[in-house]
Amino acid sequence: MLAACAPLLAACGGGGEQKALRPPCPAGRLCLEYGNSGEPTTLDPQKANASWEFGIVSDFMVGLTDNDAAAKTIPGMATHWEQSPDGLVWTFHLRDGQWSDGTPVTAADFVFGLQRLFDPKTASGQAAQFYAIKNSRAVNGGKLPLSALGVTAPDAHTVRIELEHPWPILADNAAAPPMSPSPRHVVAKWGDAWSQPAHFVGNGPYLPKSWTLGDKVVVEKNPRYFDAAKVCLDRISFYPTTDAVSAERRVKRGELDLNTVVQSNRVNFLRRPDQMPGYVRVYPYVGAVFLTFNLKSVPALRDVRVRQALSMAIDRDFIVNKLFRGGQKPAYSFLPPGMLDYDGRARTYWATWPLERRQAEARRLLAAAGYGPKHPLKLEIRHRNTADPTLYTPAVQADWRSIGVKAQLLSTEVQIAYQSYEAGDFEVADAGWGGGSDAMGFLFLQRSDTGSQNYGGYKNLRYDALLDAADHERDLKRRMAYLGQAEQIVLDDAPIAPVYTIASKNLVNPNVTGWVDNNFDTHKLRFLCFRDAAQRRAGRG
Repeated sequence: MLAACAPLLAACGGGGEQKALRPPCPAGRLCLEYGNSGEPTTLDPQKANASWEFGIVSDFMVGLTDNDAAAKTIPGMATHWEQSPDGLVWTFHLRDGQWSDGTPVTAADFVFGLQRLFDPKTASGQAAQFYAIKNSRAVNGGKLPLSALGVTAPDAHTVRIELEHPWPILADNAAAPPMSPSPRHVVAKWGDAWSQPAHFVGNGPYLPKSWTLGDKVVVEKNPRYFDAAKVCLDRISFYPTTDAVSAERRVKRGELDLNTVVQSNRVNFLRRPDQMPGYVRVYPYVGAVFLTFNLKSVPALRDVRVRQALSMAIDRDFIVNKLFRGGQKPAYSFLPPGMLDYDGRARTYWATWPLERRQAEARRLLAAAGYGPKHPLKLEIRHRNTADPTLYTPAVQADWRSIGVKAQLLSTEVQIAYQSYEAGDFEVADAGWGGGSDAMGFLFLQRSDTGSQNYGGYKNLRYDALLDAADHERDLKRRMAYLGQAEQIVLDDAPIAPVYTIASKNLVNPNVTGWVDNNFDTHKLRFLCFRDAAQRRAGRG
């Protein structure tokens, strides 16, 4: 038996390199295998709520604007636009375009798409980010009808958006999936089932063709996309790759062409000459990871002394510089660097203290709140089961143990974790947020009226008032001052504990072209291709 098995060690479970297992690609076509970190919960652009979902759905629809390969804003369905002198009315002028079933895309489809976004029945977790649109907050709260939303279609090629206050980055946000048009005729026929691959109709470069839970989402090129001639890849398969090390090996074998998650403490290893140095892509990202405290259902966490003690006891420098070593930075503020028109000077009051002093103060605060050796604080940290949260939460657990807090860890599938956070089903939650260039895109998370994305139920009316003042302030210096005061309130009240700022980490086969590193880790599928595309089409790849 051993003699027979020797020539086939890989097949028999022995050493050696496994052969790459790729699904067959039809002759003359180009197929890319994409490791995508998580299983989506929806393919509906108005309901998508996570980076691994946006990575798929962002090419199903083209909004008023779009992003180029470097994530810069470019024309989308709108060829040009203008805004009124007071900044309160934007007018977008549409090109001719078709839905994938041949029906014309009109301005009314954009009105319908935005009405769906703010319709309470849609329950979009992204709606609060777009409350600058006139009456959107009231519509989303069920206080006004959908028809009251400040979005109209004067004619089939014109979309008019009215705002509550000037919003200079409207054109940038108009490229986001939540602001996509929706095919009224398809939604009317199929209801919520319209976004299933069998019924999906889009206007973007790709369309979903199949979705097998736990296996993959397959998308194929849309021949009716207005710029289809410039789209290279014919088929892309997205695989949920929650096990980063396993996915790394699949990339190395050639089973995956890229993967969007790399375990931080393996970055330096993978950069070694004998590993995958040409594959590793690490880049600064406008994003942060933080712990959220549930103020709604955990009485102990309603005490600011307890929250500050838990936050200050975390050894962020160890997590980032010893544990990760993957480009992250310790976070002593809520907002990461790189915010538009914001200087980011707010800090926790203990940011410059050495760890020993912080942990001594944490013990004092806990004792003042009634917790100590005879009455220890006990908490559960629910965390995502992806690479970095699985690494850093045990370190937090150890840090809290050093101040007398007993913390249990609960690992949860990433999409289920966020559903639990939005439902308030946690005590302490590990979460991440990023991708936006405006400070308000982070600070809104802690508004009392944000809804389910204010996971812990934090409420401070002065904080809300400062964000309102910033929204209505046209002077950039005064706006920055309002935002800075608001961030400082969050850091002083500590409904969250910032842990580290994010660096994007991807493994991309050097044969893949069109992948441009950027601060938002946004990579449109339409720009991806292969260096040897001609040979592959000819069957020589």
